[in-house]
Amino acid sequence: MALAPRRFTVIENEWIPLKDGAHLAARIWLPDEADKVLVPAVFEFHPYRKRPASRRDESMYPAFAAAGIAGLHVDIRGSGESDGAIDGEYTPLELANATEVIAWIAAQSWCNGKVGMMGLSWSGFNALQVAVMKPPALKAVISVASSVDRYNDDIHYKNGVQLLDRFSWATIMLSIMSQAPDPEIVGERWQSMWLERLENEPFFIRDWLCHQRRDEFWKHGSICENFDDFTVPALVIAGWYDGYRNTPLKAVEGVPGKVKSLIGPWVHEWPHLAHPRPRMDFVTEAVNWWSHWLRDEPNGAADISQVRAFILDGARPMVKFDHAPGYWIAKKKWHAPEIRVFSLDASCKLTTTPSRGISGRALLRSPLDTGTAAGHWYVTSAGLEFPGDQRIDDGGSLVYESSALDEELVLLGVPSLQLVLSSDAPVANIAVRIIDTYPDGTEARVSFGLLNLAHRNSNEAPSPLITGRDERVTISLDACGYRIAPGHKIRIALSTAYWPMMLPPPYDATLNLDLSSLTLSLPLLGDHERIGLPEPANFDPVPVSETITPGESGRCIERDLEKGVTHYRKFSKGVRNRSLVDNLVTGGDFEERWTIAVNNPLSITGECRRTSILSRGAWETMTHSVSTLSCTATEWIISEEIEAFHNGEKVFSRKRSERIPRDFM
Repeated sequence: MALAPRRFTVIENEWIPLKDGAHLAARIWLPDEADKVLVPAVFEFHPYRKRPASRRDESMYPAFAAAGIAGLHVDIRGSGESDGAIDGEYTPLELANATEVIAWIAAQSWCNGKVGMMGLSWSGFNALQVAVMKPPALKAVISVASSVDRYNDDIHYKNGVQLLDRFSWATIMLSIMSQAPDPEIVGERWQSMWLERLENEPFFIRDWLCHQRRDEFWKHGSICENFDDFTVPALVIAGWYDGYRNTPLKAVEGVPGKVKSLIGPWVHEWPHLAHPRPRMDFVTEAVNWWSHWLRDEPNGAADISQVRAFILDGARPMVKFDHAPGYWIAKKKWHAPEIRVFSLDASCKLTTTPSRGISGRALLRSPLDTGTAAGHWYVTSAGLEFPGDQRIDDGGSLVYESSALDEELVLLGVPSLQLVLSSDAPVANIAVRIIDTYPDGTEARVSFGLLNLAHRNSNEAPSPLITGRDERVTISLDACGYRIAPGHKIRIALSTAYWPMMLPPPYDATLNLDLSSLTLSLPLLGDHERIGLPEPANFDPVPVSETITPGESGRCIERDLEKGVTHYRKFSKGVRNRSLVDNLVTGGDFEERWTIAVNNPLSITGECRRTSILSRGAWETMTHSVSTLSCTATEWIISEEIEAFHNGEKVFSRKRSERIPRDFM
């Protein structure tokens, strides 16, 4: 007979004192048995507020507590109901606060002294970062959609290339960190706390733009700087449709004795809630993970394969789809994959066995709006943010294709491309796409890579190209798990633009490519076993909010053929939800616009607008945030503006702007 789930209590707010006198706010799911036996605890630490209650929290922490594992969602400094103001991303202060929280948890009368740290995105990042600090009570980690390398595998930069989503993220953070605390918890001091946040929050985009190379700012919090410092067991998870897809394999290669990796077909979301399906029963796996490492249950969690991955198979580009075709595989031990090498034969075909290689060169200068089928780097919703049919971007690219494959080619790992080229400008970008070409001509992107050629030898010490001089460069593409079917063709596409994902340098450069040097290296799946991963029993957990108004959203590209200007717009407006747990009403409207003239890299402009509402009954707070970006040949020009309102009355406003020198970008 099945045992009844154990009961638990939700503590809506608990104050955690810090050494500097500040208090952090925690929501705690505490097993009722904790008054009889000591229990382990799992801790999550990020700025996205424990109130209003979230579907994510409610789908995990009650299940943990019912399994006898306490859960804590703690607002970082300056967010939710916690004191103070945030001072940046993953700062020494944030990480030091996390170690204090771990010590506080371990010292509670109900805790067995063993703590796990977990998270998605921000909290996935700091879980890894705190682990290398070795707080004594931290015994295990689960990190989802995170990074071991803040410079190359986060929303800011990619091999010296500036990502558009970094600018969007700065505006999102401005909006999130400008929200008021909940008076129901903090009482009358809510407004003074709110004003402290508004007055002291960082100028995020300025701070990130002031560090355009891989300096100490980015090395801080990048655990790849010294993997030897990582000593706790970690389950590292990502999705192929999200920008953080490289992290699981980098982590298992860097810390093979401690890390287990899992890569599904998902966007930026927890595996049991993510799209596209198949989802994974993450909650059960997490309970097993914590039960083994935090209370020594011999349940086999330590023996799972080092790498489990979903192999995409026949994933045609579509505007929206609910289920990704493919299958799960496992590799008990991860080894460097066998490589299949392609080059160009005399007829410009990609081949593994050229009888006579091609000789000659090709010029490449893409229209600056090449890349509109790229989708987003940071993907939170299935469909419109995914890469589209790649034929849209092929017209602005140099493309080379194989013959139709006689047998399947199954990939798992990191592709790369080597090439000798010269440039007529000291700074230039290059984008490389690997494409699965279907018999009917449909093109699905398998992987892509970006490189600022001034960073060809070092992200820490970039150097200009010497115009006209040949350089051998290697472009590392993103990790992929993908089956190319018999009858399909492999295509590579090279472009000097990938807009709007990749922001352009100040030069509209022409590259001169030595075609005989082109070498494409593809990682083969190799030995593996097919596995099945159980999906959640409940695909749609009980809702914790109700929709007041559903709102609308969209993405669109407009080309002004007369002026030679391309516009990109995304928006969401009108959505309003009410929490069923704490009765808070939330809403957010945003609009983002980017423009570029197809032959003028200095024409790029961006504007992000966000409105954030938080209310309950007669109490309402609202913020309006606006950020802008433009450039000259030598500077980035940025601005931000915020206005805050309480019950319709403006209580705060600020404008700030800055001109930041371009640093080989």
